[in-house]
Amino acid sequence: MDMTLLPPPRRHRSLFLSDLHLGSRGCRAERILGFLRANTAADIYLVGDILDLWHPPFPHWTPVHDEILALLLHRVQEGSRLHYLTGNHDAAMRIHLGTPFRRIVVAEEIVHEAADGRRYLVMHGDACDPRVLRWHVMTRIGSRLDWMLRRLDERLKRLRRTVQPERRSLIEALLSGVDAVMAFGTAYEVRLVARARRAGCDGVICGHFHKAALHENHGLVYANCGDWVDSFTALAEDVSGRLSLLQGVPAPEPSAGFARAFPLPAEA
Repeated sequence: MDMTLLPPPRRHRSLFLSDLHLGSRGCRAERILGFLRANTAADIYLVGDILDLWHPPFPHWTPVHDEILALLLHRVQEGSRLHYLTGNHDAAMRIHLGTPFRRIVVAEEIVHEAADGRRYLVMHGDACDPRVLRWHVMTRIGSRLDWMLRRLDERLKRLRRTVQPERRSLIEALLSGVDAVMAFGTAYEVRLVARARRAGCDGVICGHFHKAALHENHGLVYANCGDWVDSFTALAEDVSGRLSLLQGVPAPEPSAGFARAFPLPAEA
């Protein structure tokens, strides 16, 4: 990939992305690559489930996936610090916890200090699931069902060649609805905020629930990066410490990697 041919990316102080699920059928690798080409930061946080190591029997891997990893490494070579927070789908990465890499850190959770002095606990979020969802057998069954349904969906799309690639199918809508039901309510937000409070932080930044959010409804900042299967969002911090959710959009040109920003209210 010839980086000199790409337009300069928008630079943030910090950038947070979660749930890329690279290797799964649901991953939208082209959208991820377009966003990463258009955005960079001094600190890039990958907030869990970046690699999806659960989907059998074969990972869904394309040259675009390789380009994503190459671009992230290129950002490190340019001087960015890369923080890899492990999630439930890439828990195998924990074998690298504490292993020194050049400007790359692998951790289960980490504290990020923003430009305005606020401290955020950054973690994937699966540790605050309801107990039944933390059972290994339940999560494995769910992952396999997801793989089979998305595989079926791909075959149906091939038969219906008139379907637009970006149009959500019935199966995709069903899977998105299941995710929404699993994340119903705010009990998990309360648990994550409580964890941040115990750590002496001003808020929590997480992923896992595939539900982008940015608010202070529980007394501290709750920020969820969203995902790159359904919501296509990321969280960014500017030079003043202000947090915003960036909405990724499909774009023919690499420079159109973001569309709208939803800032945290100024009085927060």
